[in-house]
Order: sequence, then C-alpha cells, then structure tokens
Amino acid sequence: MNRSFSTIAVAAVGLLASAIAGVPSGRQAQGAQADSAAVVAVVDGYHRALSNGDTATALSLLATDALILESGDVETRDEYLSHHLSADIEFAKAVPSGRGPVRVALRGDVAWAVSTSRTRGVFRGRTIDSQGAELMVVAREQGGWKIRAVHWSSHATRPSR
Repeated sequence: MNRSFSTIAVAAVGLLASAIAGVPSGRQAQGAQADSAAVVAVVDGYHRALSNGDTATALSLLATDALILESGDVETRDEYLSHHLSADIEFAKAVPSGRGPVRVALRGDVAWAVSTSRTRGVFRGRTIDSQGAELMVVAREQGGWKIRAVHWSSHATRPSR
C-alpha cells in the first residue's frame, strides 16, 4: 500500500469516527459558535425589548406558535399578548434584573437557552428581591432564529446561611 493512500485512509477513518462520536469539525464548530451567538442575541434582544417597552420587537422575536409558560399557566403568543405582555413590559421597565450567562445547547435547527437572574427593586409599591430561571427554546426559521417557547420560574431570594 502506498504512503499517500494510507494517509488518506487514516484521515477518512478519523473523520468518520469524529462524525459518529459527534465531535464537530473545525467548520462545524465555527458554525455552532455563530449559531450560539445568534441564539444569545435573540434572547438578549427579547429582554431588551421588554425593558425598552418595545412590544413590536418582542413580538417579532416570538414565533407565531410560541408558548409561554409561567406561574403554572401555558399561553399561546396571542394569549400572552392580550393577557400580560404589557405587565411584563411594565415590570421589566420598573425593576432592574441582572442575568447570568446564557448557556446554549444546539441540535440542528433547534436550540435551548438557559439562564438565571436576580431581580431587585420596587413594583407597584411592593419590594421585589427574587431569583429566577429561564428556559427558551429557539428554532431557526427562514427569517432567522425565533423563540418557540419560554419558561420562567422564580422565587423570593433566600437569606444566606
């Protein structure tokens, strides 16, 4: 067997093993980084839209079939718009919230983004000091990445021990 054929065969076996094991190639890794960054941009953009009172931008980032899960309820995008998007905007504008890093997992054209937050301030005369967790499912569509589902949960900040 000649040397160049052996080198090609070893390289081919290595690429096949990497593909089977799920190890991304350099190009795949760059694409995954770009996709992760795009997903984070959508999540950040959604929060920015809420804080800025920008209903149009917030809605443009939600897929038409998006579901919002919060406080034990599930709402469609339209129900969310008519029930409490305006209250979420009012809250986001009034009470500062610091979010931790967004962790993104990708599987093809679907990603899930997880983050935590700490919110402190006063809203409608009530003192707020809470910790929150957020899960967003984001999917690639023709127009870019869109939020398909949001799940929020929070609890009062527990005293340090």
